[in-house]
Amino acid sequence: MRLALIIGTLLSVTTVCAKSGKTPLYKNPSFPVEQRVEDLLCRMSLEEKVGQMCQYVGIEHIKNTELRYKGKVGKNDDANATYKTLSIDGLQKLTEQGLVGSYLHVVSADEANYLQTLAMKSRLQIPLLIGIDAIHGNGLCEGATIYPTPIGQASTFNPELVKKAARETALEIRATGAHWAFAPNVEVARDPRWGRIGETFGEDTYLISKMGVATVQGLQTDDLNGEDKVLACGKHLVAGGEPVNGLNAAPMDASEHTLREVYLPPYQALIDEAQVFTVMAAHNELNGIPCHANKWLMTDILRNEFGFKGFMVSDWMDMERIYSSHHYTPSLKEAYYESVIAGMDMHMHGPGFMEKMIELVKAGRIPEERIDEACRKILEAKFRLGLFENAMVHHKNSLKTLFGAHKSTALQMAEQSIVLLKNEGILPVDVSKYKNILVTGPNADSDAILGDWTFAQPKENIVTVYEGLQKVIPASKLNFLNLGDDVRIVDSTLLEKAGEMAKHSDLAIIVLGENPLRYDKRKTMGENVDRQTLDLLGMQEALVHRIEAVGIPVVVVLVGGRPLTVASLVNTVPAILQAWEPGSMGGEAVANVIIGKVNPSGKLPVTMPRSVGQLQMIYNHKPSQYFQKYKDGESTPLYPFGHGLSYTTFAYDHLSVAKQRLQPGDSVKVSVEVSNIGKVEGTEVVQLYIRDLYSSPTRPVRELKDFARVSLKPGEKREVSFMITPDKLAYYNREMKKVVEPGEFEIMLGGSSDEGQLKKVKIEVIPSYE
Repeated sequence: MRLALIIGTLLSVTTVCAKSGKTPLYKNPSFPVEQRVEDLLCRMSLEEKVGQMCQYVGIEHIKNTELRYKGKVGKNDDANATYKTLSIDGLQKLTEQGLVGSYLHVVSADEANYLQTLAMKSRLQIPLLIGIDAIHGNGLCEGATIYPTPIGQASTFNPELVKKAARETALEIRATGAHWAFAPNVEVARDPRWGRIGETFGEDTYLISKMGVATVQGLQTDDLNGEDKVLACGKHLVAGGEPVNGLNAAPMDASEHTLREVYLPPYQALIDEAQVFTVMAAHNELNGIPCHANKWLMTDILRNEFGFKGFMVSDWMDMERIYSSHHYTPSLKEAYYESVIAGMDMHMHGPGFMEKMIELVKAGRIPEERIDEACRKILEAKFRLGLFENAMVHHKNSLKTLFGAHKSTALQMAEQSIVLLKNEGILPVDVSKYKNILVTGPNADSDAILGDWTFAQPKENIVTVYEGLQKVIPASKLNFLNLGDDVRIVDSTLLEKAGEMAKHSDLAIIVLGENPLRYDKRKTMGENVDRQTLDLLGMQEALVHRIEAVGIPVVVVLVGGRPLTVASLVNTVPAILQAWEPGSMGGEAVANVIIGKVNPSGKLPVTMPRSVGQLQMIYNHKPSQYFQKYKDGESTPLYPFGHGLSYTTFAYDHLSVAKQRLQPGDSVKVSVEVSNIGKVEGTEVVQLYIRDLYSSPTRPVRELKDFARVSLKPGEKREVSFMITPDKLAYYNREMKKVVEPGEFEIMLGGSSDEGQLKKVKIEVIPSYE
């Protein structure tokens, strides 16, 4: 349908709506949101309703993309966009006509305000909903506070801190004119070759659910209403975290039992516990059906079973890929039909969708009631966020001001996210014992600590690892060897130079890992950057061995969003820190841990494999997975889920349960005494695991069901208790009903999922007839 025809039909609206004097009811904030939505909806033409379902990238984004790529953006590019069939002038006119509901990739308050002024020229003056990929802070905007990426957030095992960071992120999002964060990513990541693993909360369904709920609660708060709230978005529905060959958007086949036990619970938690208002579909197909066209997922499960009350949004051009990539439909028009009729409410992004939708409605294939359903929820979000009263940003809170107020949270989270993998007594570093400390490695003075989903940030807002060390170690003791920041580089001259400098040093701190920066063509992980191996790239391993050969002790710091196969380093290096992507203040956090100002408390939210050949390597595997062992290597992980050392030692004693025989609906308290038997104060993450010893269908060898952070001074003891409620024992049986099955359960508590470190006790659920 031609644009002129669409615009012309706006004059044909004849619906009679509520009267309220000169001001339409929908513009009167004294009325309930539901009434305002219905009043506005009945004033809208079909074209205006469909327009609310349409999202476009921002004008400045288009200009920058055209300048950078000269109109030649790759078809699989999920970060940059131009519109061949729609000029910037045409997009502005669509906005003025009320035919645009949403924008994304708008990264400044000035541009957001400009777009809102265009929308205010429309007949009904419906404000725009602006979304942004604020995954760990509002990182696509210059000057934002960058918190650790989600995999680091998960390592804190501290949902309250995650909630606090998300609340601060909401303020920074609103300060730039946006109202919607495309977060949290609650996919269960079970293949570390997948480049987006750092964007997730790891491999465990329970931990992901807790962190996801905390994120939504921070972004939306309890009621969502108000000008300091933003919409959260649970993504990506569903099962994209274990793609074929580790490649993003590759197909996924999974039984309904696995979907309900592993992949779907985080979405149910976001709905039940946090009332998440938007959900984004996944790139991948699931059991032969593209997720963007999957009615069972979007309507039957999400809405009808889980009770989702918000709206669904597509991912970047994935409605189009129903046709072009999945070959599920013979035309683009049919792809749009399949997606919307299955439950999709908003199209991300670009022209074509609106015209085809109007054709489908007028042909009677899509009922206008379905369009009303989608539009209604989008309008509700705009009313609840206060956009009809104030869509503009008035710069009362600049990012510069907010960064100053929020960086302490970013530092605290970074400190808690760092995992001490190995320590043979070298950490914490006693600076007084060393005269010359060599600092080197491609990530030693690199912005890679920021992680994916950030653009370049002001240098004064970033503390690299080397800069952090300079804050806590006298400059006279530091010798820095700049190897550049390309983790892929191989340069024998630099290796030799490192060896020579090591001869004149008595300690080396080597910062290794990956490059996740999305604005850097040399990136090695992140969205659409998947790998065949998990080894350190370039000369990084050789660098460590070259320095070790001199005979000085070495501390390795790993920066990056995925667990790497560093077994050879574990065999020789006395101390290894997993820093993940710790954000703006990450370098200071690493330095504080190295010198002992902060005692590390992070725990692994993923299992670290020894080699890529061990994949799938997860802690909650089935009992028969290792019935046979590998013949050419170990079958155990390098480090298990939940692992993380401290500078002190914790002891677990006196594990007990209040009663050992339960009825199916009973709850029971389990307690353990945790003691700090070391010499310094520390924080332990006490982890509760449960195993159903005999079950049908088969159950994992253990599953995380609760956890608690406990801070103890030297010599201090504390009883830590958990309630084992029926939901912690329940699972889907062969008839796909969630039940608590009679029989024995093993209760395990400890500081990691390592079976050898866990204290155990059994309980029995007796049949109800006994």
